[in-house]
Amino acid sequence: MGRSQETFNKKEVRNKKEKKRKEKEKKRLARKENEKKGSMDDMIAYVDENGMLTSTPPDPTKKKDVKLEDIEIGIPKREALEDIDPVRKGIVSFFNDSKGYGFIKDSETKESVFVHANNLLEEIKEGNVVSYEVEMGHKGPSAIKVKLFK
Repeated sequence: MGRSQETFNKKEVRNKKEKKRKEKEKKRLARKENEKKGSMDDMIAYVDENGMLTSTPPDPTKKKDVKLEDIEIGIPKREALEDIDPVRKGIVSFFNDSKGYGFIKDSETKESVFVHANNLLEEIKEGNVVSYEVEMGHKGPSAIKVKLFK
């Protein structure tokens, strides 16, 4: 009488694979059942008046009428930009004499503007109040015609 060619380890591996296949099939069927229960209404999201996502529809009584002309998209018109005085005023927040550059903090917008020693009309140092004009440089706004403010 011959012995079975299948060892215990081979039987164990086959049984584990079969068990794993059955579990996978059960999970797949459970997912199909859950899909049927969920509807499109569960997936809808609404945006409230503050721009936050909610699951409840917006209240029609809170609706505001907005005129099309009041919506500003993109860059403001050229006329609005030309009204601004080109001569700005600010405080030197940092200046390195040895390297020849620094930064001016604008008094109105509180933005930092780069300044190079070549664009100075007078000698400046940190803490000085200066007047200057802004020009777009290679890496952003740059101050030109910088002089002490009197």
